Amino acid sequence: MKKLLLGNAAVARGAFEAGVNVVASYPGTPSTEITEEIAKFNEVYSEWSPNEKVAAEVAIGASIAGGRAMSCMKHVGLNVMADPVFTVSYTGVNGGLVFCVADDPGMHSSQNEQDSRHYARASKIMMLEPADSAECKEFTKLAFSLSEEYDTPVFIRLSTRVSHSQSLVELCDREDVPVKPYEKNIGKYVMMPANAVKRHVTVEERIEALKAYAETSPLNTTENNGSRIGVITAGIAYAYAKEALGDKVDFLKLGTVYPLPDNKLKKFAAAYDKVFVIEELDPVIEDYCKALGITNIIGKEVFTLLGEYTPNMIKKAVLGEASPEINRPTEAIPVRPPVMCAGCPHRGTFYVLKKLGLVVSGDIGCYTLGAAAPLASVDTTICMGASVSAALGMAKAQGAEFNKKLVSVIGDSTFMHSGITGLVDIVYNKGNNTVIILDNSITGMTGHQNNPTTGYTIKGEETKQVNLIALCKAVGVEHVIVADPFDVKEFERVVKEETNREEPSVIIAQRPCALLKSVKYTGHCTVTENCKNCKMCMKLGCPAISVKDDTVVIDSTQCNGCGLCINVCPFKAIVKEDN
Repeated sequence: MKKLLLGNAAVARGAFEAGVNVVASYPGTPSTEITEEIAKFNEVYSEWSPNEKVAAEVAIGASIAGGRAMSCMKHVGLNVMADPVFTVSYTGVNGGLVFCVADDPGMHSSQNEQDSRHYARASKIMMLEPADSAECKEFTKLAFSLSEEYDTPVFIRLSTRVSHSQSLVELCDREDVPVKPYEKNIGKYVMMPANAVKRHVTVEERIEALKAYAETSPLNTTENNGSRIGVITAGIAYAYAKEALGDKVDFLKLGTVYPLPDNKLKKFAAAYDKVFVIEELDPVIEDYCKALGITNIIGKEVFTLLGEYTPNMIKKAVLGEASPEINRPTEAIPVRPPVMCAGCPHRGTFYVLKKLGLVVSGDIGCYTLGAAAPLASVDTTICMGASVSAALGMAKAQGAEFNKKLVSVIGDSTFMHSGITGLVDIVYNKGNNTVIILDNSITGMTGHQNNPTTGYTIKGEETKQVNLIALCKAVGVEHVIVADPFDVKEFERVVKEETNREEPSVIIAQRPCALLKSVKYTGHCTVTENCKNCKMCMKLGCPAISVKDDTVVIDSTQCNGCGLCINVCPFKAIVKEDN
């Protein structure tokens, strides 16, 4: 049977069919749906781990114990899990071990545009790159077999467009793959220096064997159309190039992007007057070809290092042809910048922080949008957990008084991911920072995944719920207070009080995400004749509130009746009406 599947769902299907036993991940767009789809299979143990490093270690442990295992993450998540990944390259595997990493060219939902192929080369781990959903499934199944055959983890590299595009996939039955016996092997799995030195030899021998495999692998294919122009490409760039160039060029489509097939590349390039290397982001394949001595390569001199490619861009660069202009509407298209949802619990927090003129050390999540106008509250966003650690550094650089105008903001899931150690650092090193944990009862930005603070597993099963108050007190924070950010007057008082302390403090801004099914806001807000046109409500940046003919109006189709604007209006000119 064939079925239309997202690339992410196809990876999950491939892992299921390959007999995977354990999947551990942390949600991160564009990779999230892989593990969400896996969770639908009762035959597979799956979990949302607190962070990617833990997820990788769970998968590695399952592999060492003999089960087939997988961990999935977005590209910046690979940074977090890099430590165990580099070491498992040395130990090798027992059961097949696959890491799925989804890059984000164009930064649709990311803070950088890094190219994960560099990790494959640096860690000396094989990397496969599918171009559509059918390949996502087949490459994933093959990855488990290659992992066990060559005693290596295997990367599957995806990108936003592969992860989130649909194509037909042939569904097959799950393979019956018995869990391998576990055998104690200190020399293989204990990476102290004396053992690691020997395992490095094994890694280099393995790479040579994988290079030989790449030369004859069915994943690396050529398409001969009788052209004098050759194209070397992989992944989604192949799909774009195929659409743009059709049969006007010959293709070498790479499925193994590390290690690359030296002889195949040389032989292909030698047959053409010029060879275009088409790859998004960094010139990984291009630079490798040039290092092999291939001189007729054309790459980043005609293609950008930035963002995503398009078929039109490729057609113009390779053939010098411009595609017909698409009919465009004559009216100006309104921009739709990202904005916190109507009813977002974080809006009250940032309204208060903006009003108080505080420096806000920010983090990764929906609340990063607190940097957008009109709230314009967030000063920094670096990586997950950095809001807490960076704020300590800011205070140490500026002096103790700086703490009175400085706060960290971090979501509940992000705090569990990598904020706890930063809080420990503040206490241990005698900081007196104020940390605001934005507890919206869910992992919001990636689509409502459970985390250790929600009390539910990935499968919706009840489990122990982390008590944030007890956790913060356990690391030495004496002042932990829970406050509702929609009670703006009280929240303002709490923030003033806590930032003026001479010791660390934590504010838990507690209100659930407005989009949760359990949240039952009713009615909608409307502006009455009492309005003095002060436009204080406009400072909230709520998408339901706008100005029309110099008068504030609230769109009842967007308003969910959360009531924050009622709390902000100084003239009680906003009231709630039933729908």
